[in-house]
Amino acid sequence: MRLVIVTGMSGAGKSITLNMLEDTGYFCIDNLPLVFMSMLSEFTDTVAEDKIAIGLDVRSGDSLKRLEKVLVEMDRREVSYEILFLECSNDVLVKRYKETRRMHPLSGEGRVDTGIEEERKRLSFLKKKADYIIDTSRMLTRELQAELTQIFVNNKKISNLRITVLSFGFKYGLPNDADLVFDVRFLPNPYYLPELRQQTGNDAPVREYVMASEEAHEFLWRLEDMIQFLLPNYTKEGKNQLVIAIGCTGGKHRSVTLANALYSRLVEEDVYSVQIEHRDIEKDAKRKGK
Repeated sequence: MRLVIVTGMSGAGKSITLNMLEDTGYFCIDNLPLVFMSMLSEFTDTVAEDKIAIGLDVRSGDSLKRLEKVLVEMDRREVSYEILFLECSNDVLVKRYKETRRMHPLSGEGRVDTGIEEERKRLSFLKKKADYIIDTSRMLTRELQAELTQIFVNNKKISNLRITVLSFGFKYGLPNDADLVFDVRFLPNPYYLPELRQQTGNDAPVREYVMASEEAHEFLWRLEDMIQFLLPNYTKEGKNQLVIAIGCTGGKHRSVTLANALYSRLVEEDVYSVQIEHRDIEKDAKRKGK
């Protein structure tokens, strides 16, 4: 039997995750009382369902404190289980609660962000034990579904570090959430060629023009070499989300080309969950449209 404990921050997507797992053949139970969790672990060999997902979170109240002891006992009896922890940034969680007009389970009459901080403290022991940490702050529903499928259907072992390769334009400002920022404005600029100006780094002519320079290839090689050095060290330190931002003047040609190239190489490694985003690729066209 495969037993998955789905937990994490309220508002990070546990209900959606349980629904998705149910659609892939898991028998799902949300907010299971811990007394039944303990009983279930004692009869894993006799349970009919071969795939079970259990949702546990701060709604368990004071009994959540006993979960740590339950897990220790399960480890002692060599009961196999996995923990999926759904993470999300504070600002995104606050926005989600305000949009849905729901009360955070720990906020009471107070502020949402106070409840979120208290929840982080109470769930910290689960995050430390988690086999998988998925940060949904920037994820679309289809991206979450794809990642769950890889882990719990295709049985693929994926690192907890989720990478976003982001292209941007310096004239529109630095990305606030960028962990690493690289400037490719030293490369030849397709903007000055009339036949390429309206195209983007997603188009073959622009891509070929940018990558025709030796500097572009050397930059990409050196960048990939550094990133490959950093990734396992970030993972070792417990980092679960990394935003690599590559910028040019307008975020349309050079940065898009290099971001796509780095993304392709990281995807080929098939170790990390990687996504690509082009923040400013359409902004010039929108401004001219005005």
